[in-house]
Order: sequence, then structure tokens, then C-alpha cells
Amino acid sequence: MTAAVLMLDLAGTELSANEARLLAEEGVGGLILFSRNFESPVQLRRLIVTVRALAPNILIAVDHEGGRVQRFRQGFTLLPAMGVLAQRYARAPEAALAEALELGWLMAAELLDVGIDISFAPVLDLDYGRSRVIGDRAFGGDGATVSALAGAFVCGMAEAGMAATGKHFPGHGWAEADSHLEIPTDERDLATIEQQDMQPFVRLIDAGLAGVMPAHVIYSAVDPSPAGFSRYWLQQVLRMQLGFKGVIFSDDLSMEGAGFAGGYAARAARALEAGCDMLLVCNHPEGAQEVLDYLRAHPRVPSLAIAALRGDRRAIDQQRQVRAQALAAELRAL
Repeated sequence: MTAAVLMLDLAGTELSANEARLLAEEGVGGLILFSRNFESPVQLRRLIVTVRALAPNILIAVDHEGGRVQRFRQGFTLLPAMGVLAQRYARAPEAALAEALELGWLMAAELLDVGIDISFAPVLDLDYGRSRVIGDRAFGGDGATVSALAGAFVCGMAEAGMAATGKHFPGHGWAEADSHLEIPTDERDLATIEQQDMQPFVRLIDAGLAGVMPAHVIYSAVDPSPAGFSRYWLQQVLRMQLGFKGVIFSDDLSMEGAGFAGGYAARAARALEAGCDMLLVCNHPEGAQEVLDYLRAHPRVPSLAIAALRGDRRAIDQQRQVRAQALAAELRAL
């Protein structure tokens, strides 16, 4: 049996015949949605119902952090970039923590209501003012602030019924390059990374973080492979040293930062060997097919933790709807 470890994407707002065929394949275990898949909440619900009719147990995900990384907008609350919370935390920490919790709840509640299981959030990277791709996506520039605010955000997600995925382990904030376009390098030593960037991961893993996504970054003083293809980072550090027992998602294997490993079959092999439980292949149907072919030829036992990530998709009751409306109104007033 082929383990359902591939997470792929769709071209538009409706399923094509080929996409329907792929979703029914044994090797496909996840679907990630983008802005191009969205017209309205009604259309999105209809698409998700169609997907689940073909693949009832599929894990449906989205990048919906707030700020510039929010895939669905019309009909959803426009969430601020999480960096805003860091500024408030410096002035009024208790109020900022309460806002972080409510934002985590609101984000999760709105997504669960349309049938989505998880958002790949929160970002646990530190904002050093260097990374073009992280910036105000981060909850702050130091480990204590990010740990506190992201921890509150995760509590809000859990209260709504959604598991959290911390990214990008062990920290993408120092590397300047965008791993979508090139392979970033972080030249700092292990002690510095452990004392600074890894602290939010340590604290949230201790609190029960369900998922982790490693960075397509080479930490050159530690290991020659990007973290997502490194047994050292994923097995020795994440699993053994930090005791993480949840799901490890590869970052998108179609990103330039993943080209280190070769073609798509080679990327899949390297990521699985390193310790990834689910492989993302986005914006490249041919690459997704290559990974699927590789999985057919190399069956493996799937992670049991993947099933635990499926969201509580029960309709939001009236009380939760009132809370969501009130929070959305507060955000509009800011």
C-alpha cells in the first residue's frame, strides 16, 4: 500500500478531471489551497465538499497567517501581520497576549467553518530585520516575545479546534535570501541558533505543538544540507533533543531552496529519509506526479500523527458566530 504522504494543490476554483483522479490516489494525503482556489466562502465550501467526496480523509491546509500571507480575503476577516502584536507587547504585554489568543481563535474558527483542517501557522521565526521573506510575519525579534505571543495564538487555535504547525525550524529569520527563489544560508554557529532562534520551538513543543515545518535553509556551520533534508536537524535535534512527536511537513518541494536535492523524486526521497512525514509539492503538477510515482515504487508506513491534525469541522454554533463577528468588528476599528 502506498502511504498517503503527498500534499498537492489545485489550479483553480473547481476540480479538473485529472485533479479528481490524483486526489483519489493512495499516495495523496493532503491538499493545500491558495488564493487562486478562492472566489467566495460559498464557492470554497462547495469545492471542499467535492474534494472530500473523493478523498474523505484528506488533510486540507492553507497558509493563512494574516498580513501579506492570507489566502482568503473576501468574506473573511482581514487579519493584521503578527509583527503588529510585537509592538503592542512592548507597551502592554497582557493586552497583546489577549489579542494574540483571540486572533488565533478567529483565524482558526473562520477556516474550520468552511471545512479547512489547518493553517500552516504560527511563524516562529525571529525578525532580525534581515530576511526579505519573514519580516513582519514574525511575532517579534527575540525568543521570549515570539514564544509568548505565538503561544497565546496557538492556544486560541486550539480553543477553536485547530492544530498548530510551527515554522520554519530551526529559524529562517537570519538568512537574508528568499528560499522560494534561491537557497539561503545561515552561517551562525549551533550555540547561537539554539539560544535564540530555537527557543520558540522548544517552548511550544513542550506545550504540545502538533506540527513543524523545517526551513529550506543551509546552516553551514552545522550541517551541509538544508534543514528539511537533514537527518541531523530533523532526527537528532527535533525528534531526539527536543522530543517532538508530531508531524513534520516538508516546506514546498518546488521552491528553489529544495533544488539542492535534485529532481522531484530525489527531493521526495531526501526529505523522507531525513524524517519528513508529509511532502508538499505546490505549483508544479508534473513534480507532484513524479513524487507520486516515487511513492508508488517506494511504499512506506505513514505517520499516525497526521490523522490527529484533522480539524474539528463542526459548524460554528451561534455563540461562536457572535464572538467571531465581534472580533472582526474590533479589528476593523483598529
